[in-house]
Amino acid sequence: MITPPHHSLAITMLTGITITPLTTHADERGFFTEIIRQDWLPDDIQQSNFSITYPGTIRAWHRHTRGQTDYFIVLAGALQLCGYDDQTNELTEIISTGNVLQIVRMPGHYWHGFKAVGDERVHLIYFTTALYNYADPDEERMPWDDAGVTPSLINGRTDDPRCNAPWDWWYRPFK
Repeated sequence: MITPPHHSLAITMLTGITITPLTTHADERGFFTEIIRQDWLPDDIQQSNFSITYPGTIRAWHRHTRGQTDYFIVLAGALQLCGYDDQTNELTEIISTGNVLQIVRMPGHYWHGFKAVGDERVHLIYFTTALYNYADPDEERMPWDDAGVTPSLINGRTDDPRCNAPWDWWYRPFK
């Protein structure tokens, strides 16, 4: 897999979740960013989607049981994006914004979801490795506030105050 030039990121993530910062080229006309290229990916993209999410909205939890992987790129606004492994009780939390473009790869077997943080709409484009099947969707769902999502490890840390409690999308780390 070839990746664009970027700086390494220092958070510990669940296996298969990756963050690839994107390079923006600016000049007097504006800017240009390649957002996805086949030679950057270990997967074949089958579909792309665009969504807008209003501030404070939570879209969680779901997973794909037939091997789908998702690639998320926030174009505007900010997301708190999480992946959760219910076998190990590990959670990866990523903040992704339209100010610093990046691709977040989320293997579909993890429960995943997000919350729009900040005060503006989130414009999200995402790519999937499987076509959506309207008759038989590859989705398993649970409520955003399901008490079963109780991480013992968050971004590789056990000392996070949110560990060993049901996941709280409304937790404010800086009050």
